[in-house]
Amino acid sequence: MDLIEKATIRIEHWIEHNEDHAGEYESFARELEAAGHTESARHIFETVELTARCSESMRRALKALQ
Repeated sequence: MDLIEKATIRIEHWIEHNEDHAGEYESFARELEAAGHTESARHIFETVELTARCSESMRRALKALQ
């Protein structure tokens, strides 16, 4: 397996992993929000956004390999 194949597999895995975590973060942020912990929830929602940005950057990296 060459470097491009390895990179493709790793990046695809990381994107999937990030998306799984983002869903968990968002769910937890909603729980915090519902419990009245709005500031903590806001920070977790920010983490969701940052995770999405990371995934988008990885998608661009993946596209650049092709």
